[in-house]
Amino acid sequence: MIGFWISFVMLCFTGIIQIFLPYLLKRTVVFGVTIPATHIEDKLVIQAKKIYSIILASIWLLLLFGYSICSIVVIHNEDFQIIIGITLMFLIMIISMVLYAYFHWKLKIKKQQQKWGKHLTEIRVVDVSLRAKDEMLPLSYFISLAFVPLLLMIYTYYQYALLPEQIPTHWGPSGEADAFTEKNRFSVILLPLMMLVMQGLFAALTEGTKRSGIKISAINPPKSAHKQLNKRKYTSWFMFLTAFLITILFSFLQLTTIHHGIVGKGIMLTIFITFILVILIGSIIFSVKVSNLEEMGERSGFSDGITDIDDDRYWKGGLFYFNKEDPSLFVEKRFGIGWTINFARPMGYLIVFIPLIIILFIALLS
Repeated sequence: MIGFWISFVMLCFTGIIQIFLPYLLKRTVVFGVTIPATHIEDKLVIQAKKIYSIILASIWLLLLFGYSICSIVVIHNEDFQIIIGITLMFLIMIISMVLYAYFHWKLKIKKQQQKWGKHLTEIRVVDVSLRAKDEMLPLSYFISLAFVPLLLMIYTYYQYALLPEQIPTHWGPSGEADAFTEKNRFSVILLPLMMLVMQGLFAALTEGTKRSGIKISAINPPKSAHKQLNKRKYTSWFMFLTAFLITILFSFLQLTTIHHGIVGKGIMLTIFITFILVILIGSIIFSVKVSNLEEMGERSGFSDGITDIDDDRYWKGGLFYFNKEDPSLFVEKRFGIGWTINFARPMGYLIVFIPLIIILFIALLS
């Protein structure tokens, strides 16, 4: 039942985050539409969030109940249970995006018809001193992790004779290897190579975010600056935690491949479960901290009659940011927690997609 419980926990986490997502984000950006502070309590805005959450919660509970019954009564194969669990997670996210698209359209039409914000003066606030206060982790933290896969490659070649003729490439929910490839000079370092590329990806994402603009709200610049700086700091910490945990897990798998049998099945399973739990707990803490920042007051400091720059025109469907005038490679997501690419900046594509292509290539070779 390990496969079921792992999938069950992840399905619960995915569902809860998606259900409460509209309440975790900026109150002035709802379903990808900029809402002036004077209209954040509008009836349609409040109803849209509520209906989205109720519909998604109802579907999620039905799927969770059906998955639990099927896994306990009908499906006993752990791999199949995990496949179904992952499929249901994607289904929840797809349903979430369908609901998002509907309410994005509704709010956009309402905003245009009633001309929300047309009587307000748009103001852009810039504080050049914020760069000195930015507490995002430096690149050196991620570079330090890169020494681990490099040392592992050296050690692997040193112990080449001890390696089995079949090199593990995949581990099942029980922690046991269930897929293998032939031993050669390349296959024995696949895990360290993949680890190195993933570390590079997290480093590039963090550094790209660090160099991107710090957007401050005109409604309350001091609190907005505080929120932005803390969001960036939490993001870099979460990125580093993820890269660190991947480094530990992959290093453990590589060492158990070299020294086969040094740990029992129970320890392998414990390592896998601990990895998943720490990632989930870290994600929850990150989401809660970001949500708490968004709950901070948004008014004071400026008189009525002003609003932030309405950049809806740069957001395609409220999801894809395309602004040639913005030098930032990454910007905050409008629906979801974290950052997304400025699709008008080719460097953003390179940072994200080249490592992913390399990882996919390594996975195919394995």
